[in-house]
Amino acid sequence: MSKILIVEDEVKIARFVTLELQHEGYMVEVAHDGRTGLALCESWQPDLLILDLMLPELSGIEVCRRLRQNSDLPIIMLTAKDDVSDKVMGLDMGADDYMTKPFAIEELLARIRVCLKKHRSSSAAGSGTLTAGKLRIEPANYSAKFGDESIALTKKEFDLLHYLWQHENNAITRDELLSHVWGYEFAGDTNIVDVYIRYLRQKIDDRFGVKTIHTIRAVGYMFRYE
Repeated sequence: MSKILIVEDEVKIARFVTLELQHEGYMVEVAHDGRTGLALCESWQPDLLILDLMLPELSGIEVCRRLRQNSDLPIIMLTAKDDVSDKVMGLDMGADDYMTKPFAIEELLARIRVCLKKHRSSSAAGSGTLTAGKLRIEPANYSAKFGDESIALTKKEFDLLHYLWQHENNAITRDELLSHVWGYEFAGDTNIVDVYIRYLRQKIDDRFGVKTIHTIRAVGYMFRYE
């Protein structure tokens, strides 16, 4: 039975989600501020965290940032805001998924199942190092290097690079990247893929003078080291 922690300061929303999750067979704990939520993550060890962005004590962004220092706990962020910059901020801090209030409980349940499944698959996938030229990534610890220089990638940047690399020399559509890297489709919001591709190119291609991520016109992107 999976354990889910809800960190949400709106009591009615927290109670509603709790009842629905319990009905689905999950074990649930609730915190109404970021500091308590962070402490529960450490003491209760949940399998997934549902985290509101705007919280008293510690913001959801800060909770996420601290957790990502030593944990790959799946995190779904909730917020009343609906702006690409907020999505990018949450994902940059390491959130696995993002939902805007109000939301359909059926969609939240579906995303929970996807996050849990992806996390289990990732944990079981092993730690094989991928190498291309001087570029190297180690999925087990989310590290990336070019020669002896470390490349600081956010979790979502790493996940995107890893997925493209696993399909080296194959063109991958934006929709496929959304489905496999983000775990769901942003409604018509495929431009977030382009945003993260730009981040990767700045950190790898531009910095080291190589070509790794190629645009395939009218399709998407391809990883090929040059």
